[in-house]
Amino acid sequence: MKEDMGPDAPPAPVEVPHRELAPETLRRLVEEFVTRDGTDYGWTEATVEARVRDVVRQLDRGEARIVFDAATASVNIVPR
Repeated sequence: MKEDMGPDAPPAPVEVPHRELAPETLRRLVEEFVTRDGTDYGWTEATVEARVRDVVRQLDRGEARIVFDAATASVNIVPR
């Protein structure tokens, strides 16, 4: 049973279709994401360009998605 969150509940995050973003906007969003503090890429260090390409490929394949959280006015990329 779905619980009623009430009128004061924060809005649910909204998925942003990455193909509807301008190429430069998508690039800047993904670049900001891959350079955030706490981002871990394992034992090998990858260039920012390589990390951006990897995330864009994940978005293209449907393995990841972009979500906007109105409650925090933030954008994130999360696994699907």
